[in-house]
Amino acid sequence: MNDHLSKSEITKDSLQAAAEAAATTVGEVTTIITAAVRDVAGVLGGFATEVFEIRDSARRAGAEHGADDAGAAGDAGDG
Repeated sequence: MNDHLSKSEITKDSLQAAAEAAATTVGEVTTIITAAVRDVAGVLGGFATEVFEIRDSARRAGAEHGADDAGAAGDAGDG
């Protein structure tokens, strides 16, 4: 029995192995990119939350400061 592989079968096997390796690599890169996009979205969401909290704190401080100024002006006028 002759188990000699033809040149075309060797080429087919090489191309098949290369295609499988390429598909695996693309899958791994896609997974990495997907994780990176998810992480960036999470960080940006956290940053946006911080900005909203800072803005709300500034509004509250401004409102309290405005109320203190009004009370202080009234007290100064009474004296």
